[in-house]
Amino acid sequence: MSARPVLPLRVLVAATLVTAMLAAATQASAAPGSLREGLFGEGRYDGRRFSAPPVGRYVVEDGRAFVLDRSTPRPLMKFENSAEVWVLQAQPAPRGDIIYKNDLGEPVLRATRLGGLTVFTQERPSGAPAALVGDSNPLRLPVLGPEALLQKLAQASARASRAARRLIPFEADASPQTAPLVADAAMVAAEAVVRMSADAEGRAALTKVSKVTLVEGKRPGASLRAGVILITITPEDGLAGRPSSQKIVAAAGVR
Repeated sequence: MSARPVLPLRVLVAATLVTAMLAAATQASAAPGSLREGLFGEGRYDGRRFSAPPVGRYVVEDGRAFVLDRSTPRPLMKFENSAEVWVLQAQPAPRGDIIYKNDLGEPVLRATRLGGLTVFTQERPSGAPAALVGDSNPLRLPVLGPEALLQKLAQASARASRAARRLIPFEADASPQTAPLVADAAMVAAEAVVRMSADAEGRAALTKVSKVTLVEGKRPGASLRAGVILITITPEDGLAGRPSSQKIVAAAGVR
């Protein structure tokens, strides 16, 4: 008798997650809904109703967790080990799926008609399954006063300076109304500098950076001009009114 093949551990883990997700979908069909309704809105599929919380916590097969907030016009996503909130754009895909992309048009999440969720990362560009584990709190900008804003700018400068191994000051004009977004954009810019410092191409680009300046404008964006990383924010758009760290890195000429 031939020996039974032994599946690799990652295959077993993925299979276990898929089985758990399918079991959860089956159980939820007897309740008011399941994952699909939350991802795609109210509706019916094969005669069953599906729902999920507007703000859910998900776990990827490698153990990392993230929050997906679909309670706003633009879906928001945040990994628990990161301070950055990603603003996503939902687009229809083949077979009734939906792909959520970042501000560079890169896929971040894919949701299937049955409620399955796949997350795409630098470590797993081909995607990894994620399972819903429960509700979570909405992702929102905190209220900040002048002193708290100055502290955030100082923290962003300190983090970027450590990564670049030299001083990179952060400059910004802000009002009480724009302070929360300015602070968030500064932390995202610092994250971009840290990412740039992680490889030779990024470090070469960092030699051209002397400071980071945050200004208001009609559209969010990022550019590198005369040694200045210029971050443009549009406060009326909330978290969607500033560029992601990925876009800032790309604006500095790093792939």
